[in-house]
Amino acid sequence: MSGLVVRGGRVFAGGHPGSAALGGRATGPMADGAPTAVAISGDRIMAIGTDRDADGWSGPDTEVIEADGGLILPGFNDAHTHLRWAPTTLSRLDLFGITDLSDVQVAIRAFAAAHPERAWVAGRGWLYAAFPGGMPTREQLDAAVPDRPAYFECFDGHSGWANSLALTAAGIDERTPDPVNGQIVRDTGGQATGALLERATEAIEALIPPPSADESLALLRAGLTAMAHAGITAVQDAWAREEGFATLDRLRDADGRLPIRVRSALEMLPGQGEAGLRAILDRYESTVAPYRNDPWLRGGILKSFIDGVVEAHTASLLTPYPGSTTRGDPRWAEEELRSAVAEAHGRGWQVELHAIGTAAVRQALDAFQAVGPGRAAERRHRVEHIETIDPADLGRFAELGVVASMQPFHGFPEAGQMAVWEGALDPELAASGWRIGSLLRSGAPIAFGSDWPVVPYDPFLELHAAVTRTTTDGQPAGGWLPGEAIGVADAMAAATWGSSYAEHAETERGALQVGRLADLIVLDRDLLSEGPSAILGTRVTATVVGGRIVP
Repeated sequence: MSGLVVRGGRVFAGGHPGSAALGGRATGPMADGAPTAVAISGDRIMAIGTDRDADGWSGPDTEVIEADGGLILPGFNDAHTHLRWAPTTLSRLDLFGITDLSDVQVAIRAFAAAHPERAWVAGRGWLYAAFPGGMPTREQLDAAVPDRPAYFECFDGHSGWANSLALTAAGIDERTPDPVNGQIVRDTGGQATGALLERATEAIEALIPPPSADESLALLRAGLTAMAHAGITAVQDAWAREEGFATLDRLRDADGRLPIRVRSALEMLPGQGEAGLRAILDRYESTVAPYRNDPWLRGGILKSFIDGVVEAHTASLLTPYPGSTTRGDPRWAEEELRSAVAEAHGRGWQVELHAIGTAAVRQALDAFQAVGPGRAAERRHRVEHIETIDPADLGRFAELGVVASMQPFHGFPEAGQMAVWEGALDPELAASGWRIGSLLRSGAPIAFGSDWPVVPYDPFLELHAAVTRTTTDGQPAGGWLPGEAIGVADAMAAATWGSSYAEHAETERGALQVGRLADLIVLDRDLLSEGPSAILGTRVTATVVGGRIVP
């Protein structure tokens, strides 16, 4: 007998995005005899069949979840999150989604008034579109918080906004040099404007008191549980610290389980030299060794940044930004990157590279190609983000077997925010952003994630963006670059099987098949029948991880 039965819904088995054999791919009413139930024994799927079959799987002690006509599908696997930021994000003010400067200031004033005990007023999530010219100033933040240091990180994590007291506290003035891989934005007189780019933000971030260890642990647990309730059963932490493994260990229950499954990537930095990189990898290998076969917490991935972001002109492009001689901010010399990737590859590491600009994407692909024909696919090496791509590089993902790890909600076409992004690029390049459809049609392995807390982790915002290419209120009509939209089934597959493939877990998770881990969710509606218009507003009515319902 089964310990848990999910019945009364449409089963979306999942599989490779773009595959004609994708389970549940057809839209419209279910055919007679189509699967509507899943039986679970222990932490594995025991059977898949109809509700009539489910009658034979159930006994007096069987727990039953009634899907009530909704969709039963693999749990979402968020292929790109940042758990290291969870405690600070959840304890500070979130400005994401506010596109008017006065509204931003109102929110900050209210938060500061609600927390008079805090020495710093801090948060994140501001959008470039909220500020004339795309960048904030210290005076704008002084107007909201004149009495304490205040600092807010941009939604993308690549820019910061400081008030005058924060700049003073960090010792940033007209004589302060720019750090390596960072820039203090200055006015014509050389004074810091309050906007900080890339690693220039670190001088201020280091001064802000973090939550206590106990508070951080509680916030991290709350964040992972909230993700589970949103339908996420696994995450891939794209920029973890070594101590993060021990922190997550502390969250385990008596059975050694976490709220959801986590795979963490450790950072690989440029400028280490061959001997330095080997020493770092020696240490990393010692850190992740206890987690090699852990079903809840694993390592084995290295993360590095090749460039920055388009809005700050730090994404690395093949041609200069309009009206400028700069092509962005490449972090790695090409030969150094190839050498580092080859060393990591040879030692068994999977490598994921942040690459947003056309030159960065090409540099990443070149480094993966250099490890040898067909060898990049062995490790599932990955390029993260891919906001722009030169047409000549589109087919290389499939040819090399490199995973295109993308975050569809980054391409949310809100008019003000998109105007900043498009305005930073030449028109031809701006008209080809987030080419998800083209990459899928080329045969590239596709994985979806959120990049939380850069944007919300809500999987349905992610699916909506990929399928409709519109804002939540349907703009622009017909979608922004609608040729890059993909179907509902393919989007769900990219967010489940595709993301599991990206972490070498597709034989255990990401599809509903007998013998696989019982990580699944139940939706309150059948998105395959109802289509794109039903994505927003979808609720997760049950989440099962390892055969147990998440309370």
